[in-house]
Amino acid sequence: MSVIEKVTDISNTISKIFTFALENEEIKTDFDEYLKTIGAYSAPQSKIQGILITYIFERILNKQRETVFSKYLDENKNLDSHEKNLVQAFQKSINAIFEVKNVFKNGFELYNLVDEKTYTVLPLVKMSHLRGIYKGSFIAARIFEYENEYYVVEISEVASSLNKDMMYKRAIAKIIEEPEALYKNNQEKRKEIEQEIAKFCEKFKECFDTDVVITTNDNADNLIAAFNDFCFEENADKNEIKNFITEPETYRYIKVGEFDSAYDNFLENSLGGFSSHREKYDVGVIYDSELGLYIVPFYGTLCKICEADDYKTIEGYEACVRSFVENDKLPANLVRRLYDSHPKFIDIVNEIYQKDYTIDSLLEQYKSHFLAEKIMSPTSVLYASKTFSELMGFIPAEKEQKHALPEGVKPGRNDLCPCGSGKKYKKCCGMV
Repeated sequence: MSVIEKVTDISNTISKIFTFALENEEIKTDFDEYLKTIGAYSAPQSKIQGILITYIFERILNKQRETVFSKYLDENKNLDSHEKNLVQAFQKSINAIFEVKNVFKNGFELYNLVDEKTYTVLPLVKMSHLRGIYKGSFIAARIFEYENEYYVVEISEVASSLNKDMMYKRAIAKIIEEPEALYKNNQEKRKEIEQEIAKFCEKFKECFDTDVVITTNDNADNLIAAFNDFCFEENADKNEIKNFITEPETYRYIKVGEFDSAYDNFLENSLGGFSSHREKYDVGVIYDSELGLYIVPFYGTLCKICEADDYKTIEGYEACVRSFVENDKLPANLVRRLYDSHPKFIDIVNEIYQKDYTIDSLLEQYKSHFLAEKIMSPTSVLYASKTFSELMGFIPAEKEQKHALPEGVKPGRNDLCPCGSGKKYKKCCGMV
């Protein structure tokens, strides 16, 4: 099949799926609710068309995790093999931030800032319609693979090289929101992250003699920073690190305003740390041997709820349990860990929800996506990202890596890096 024939097939299939989405009552109702939720219900039709593309490719319709594509396949069982393969290819599309490495006569060479792979892609429109995209610019785009070729189905944003930091932040936001995006299509990166998680899990246990630590939010940042130094400093004293483990005066669940801050400023807000929050509360620092490091606010309160003779005496008990169970960023592993150490947890859940869950049915109900695939912690994954490291100045950009270390030079981790970057060695070449 020629490229032109493939493009025609792709365009026709997308049109059919659009029509299906607008005519299927369940999807149409859900899309209307989605528009209201994002404040776009009364938007112009041209804008709604753009929103519909994102909705079709990304929307999870229900707790069974059905998508527009899966419903289309389910209700059109007589599709020919080409169309079925195309729909399945759409389901595996990659939505990311790309740096344009080259512009060809019939396509682009794109470097994915999220998964760190380079793709040669073909557009579904004439190249003359994409004249604003040039070498060195950045695009937010969705691509997919079909019969060993990649196609770009949507370009939602184009930015010049002057907006590099902004687009890097968008890529990092994607990794935080969907950590598996870094390694799902990059098996070498997956192996690297898994090895790092296993290594630092042992260091965590060596440092704290446990894999769960409860402290207060005003000490959490210092504790995590001190643990990081313990991993790299030969003379770090773990007893000094334990000084940052402090018992809160009261275990309770309260509303913390900083958790509701604008997502657009996620990086700046996260860099402020827990200690910058106005309220004081407990924080659990948990190292899962399979998924990595998690920082879970109110984990200590949750444990106290499970240990109390009367859990209803603990302020905010219901909201605390619900937030833990329903938080779609906390994996099934953490819920099962809590249940294993506090078997009363499932009884409390059933009282609050007026259900009769087993631990397995609870996980299937609220954590099914974590059961379906291995999703490692955003914290552990983020620090494996070259995009994050470059943006934060942890390593020099490729174009700045001009100086090799002199042979035989082994600087201390807190010494200035001999490469001339002006950074400490541990924050520069010592991290490579």
